[in-house]
Amino acid sequence: MNVSDGVEHLNKLLPLKARQDALDSVLRNLHQEVLQSFTTTGRPLSRAQIAARPGAVNVDDMLSQLAADDLVVLSADRQDITGAYPFTIEERVHKVHVNGQDVYAMCALDALSIAPMFDASTRILSRCHVTNTPVDIKMNAERILSAIPDDVHVGIRWQATSGCAAKSLCMEMVYLKDADTARQWQQQDSDNISIYSLDQAVEFGAAFFRPLLNT
Repeated sequence: MNVSDGVEHLNKLLPLKARQDALDSVLRNLHQEVLQSFTTTGRPLSRAQIAARPGAVNVDDMLSQLAADDLVVLSADRQDITGAYPFTIEERVHKVHVNGQDVYAMCALDALSIAPMFDASTRILSRCHVTNTPVDIKMNAERILSAIPDDVHVGIRWQATSGCAAKSLCMEMVYLKDADTARQWQQQDSDNISIYSLDQAVEFGAAFFRPLLNT
């Protein structure tokens, strides 16, 4: 599946932009501010910060709506935001350094999307899904500055989100240390796995996530 087809397919499985566009302006702006908060503070907005925003009426209802659309992930008690694609405060294998903050990304594609999404410099520390080989990627916006190993690929095992992509699809969007490893992983489920070079994955992530910051 090429990049444009991949973006279209992901938008069918996880239509974040369409769901965001369907929100009223208060909720849409809240979602965008949650995303910005991850890059400026390393965390999502707190309940107190949400309650203090213009137009906020019932924080529980606002969070419930965003979670129902899978635009955010909530804590077990549903009181606080713990994630908003591409970010999470849950410790995952994909750590991203951005604007002096260390954050976690939901998946390999998400990690690559942060730099182009916010026109920022990032460093990604992760691991190959198959070999556990360390992965270290430095980016500036859409540009890959360096990658170790130098032939890192991204693999996606396509599947339904089951209402929360963070706990399903995201777990199968991974780094693979080189083309050979990627091909071997793909052969396990060739009908459902797509493989992308690092440059292709950056193009993919930028196309999927950048629209979320558009008004």
